[in-house]
Amino acid sequence: MADPDNVFRHLPAVATVLATPEAVALAGRHGRQATTNAIRDALADARQALQRQDGSALAGDRPPSAHDIVHAAARRLDTPPTLRPVINLTGTILHTNLGRALLPESAIEAAVDAMRHPVPLEYDLCTGARGERDDHVRALLRELTGADDATVVNNNAAAVLLCLNTFALRREAIVSRGELIEIGGAFRMPDIMARAGADMVEVGTTNRTHPADYRDALNERSGLILKVHTSNYRIQGFTSEVGARELAGIADKAGVPLLNDLGSGSLVDLSMHGLAREPTVREAVQEGARLVTFSGDKLLGGPQAGFIVGDRALIEQINRNPLKRALRVDKMRLAAIEATLRLYRDPDRLAEHLPTLRYLSRTVGEIRAQATRLLPAVAARLGEAFHADIGDCHSQVGSGALPLDTLPSAALTIRAHGSQSALEALAARLRTGARPIIGRVADGALHFDLRCLADSDEAAFLATLAERSAEAP
Repeated sequence: MADPDNVFRHLPAVATVLATPEAVALAGRHGRQATTNAIRDALADARQALQRQDGSALAGDRPPSAHDIVHAAARRLDTPPTLRPVINLTGTILHTNLGRALLPESAIEAAVDAMRHPVPLEYDLCTGARGERDDHVRALLRELTGADDATVVNNNAAAVLLCLNTFALRREAIVSRGELIEIGGAFRMPDIMARAGADMVEVGTTNRTHPADYRDALNERSGLILKVHTSNYRIQGFTSEVGARELAGIADKAGVPLLNDLGSGSLVDLSMHGLAREPTVREAVQEGARLVTFSGDKLLGGPQAGFIVGDRALIEQINRNPLKRALRVDKMRLAAIEATLRLYRDPDRLAEHLPTLRYLSRTVGEIRAQATRLLPAVAARLGEAFHADIGDCHSQVGSGALPLDTLPSAALTIRAHGSQSALEALAARLRTGARPIIGRVADGALHFDLRCLADSDEAAFLATLAERSAEAP
């Protein structure tokens, strides 16, 4: 039997590997310390591999050379970023797991400028004194929503949390049982209310809540009434709810604010773009809610953010809450928010500049034409092992927005001539390409819904398809 220690002595030393031209180039890309650590890890892996082999294998196998070790180290270091561009062909436009809304170019440029240069984040250029970061978006939010005042935090859950903590800390927050939603990641409204320090008071039943239910629950411990727009589900049938306008009157009479959480939130009437109608923020303000919260990265189509608009006195109280600082947004996001909101001043051309609205409003004819144009190239790259065709499908908005409404679309459908496992292997390989392609396997086919495939991404789509479909399963 071969002596393992004798084989180990043939492994190259760290210094020997570092002296190779490949290692010098690797250190130039990643630094000497990172390269040295990667080489040591590669050598440790080689020792473990030799230890796992029996004597006969050791006798016949050549220990890794310096060339082998440096290439193993390069595989550790030359990995693509974990947050890298992918091609979303899932059929879900605002895909939470893929980052939701794509930002308009003006927002991207504004964020890059904020990263590259000093900006007056909390500096008043007119007076030379300290300023407020919310001032960069306050006037725009007031203009677009009709509210007296506005503030911004890092997401809508934070906006609701901050409002509850400001007005219902150790007090009661009244909410209908039919509106106790659960949002993505198993975050539930009752849990958010508890973390805010509010005592939740449920009124009504799951399917029916009446004005008297709210009136009967109001007392000296009431901090606010919470109305939640059930944007990620619908209760149908024998149902009843109290509208925001009537609920605002009940709240005002009791001397407590109505907080209307719109969730996704929209600044324009989506029916103008052929979509199902959602309540707009301006309408919620006009209905009398003294506080309205909504998201920035869903139907609004901007970066992740949570907006609170409403009465100036209440917004001032919110901004004095110490939690506000913990939940504030940074300069890059503020710059992107401001640029996105500016686009809403020109609603007639909004779809031209806002990717979310552009994808939402694409017609099935336009998408099918794109599928027809791409089909021959896709079939050529897939080869004889697969068959490509065009099929009808339905896209969904995603992120809890418009849950019952789907959009007719067209997909490239890929089927394997062999086993189903070959198709699943192809889908897995496409997810690891230089530009990963994320599709959906269902009903024995790999579906690529083209609703979110921009013309500028077609070349990358075809390149990844050629690269990964040519590999053996």
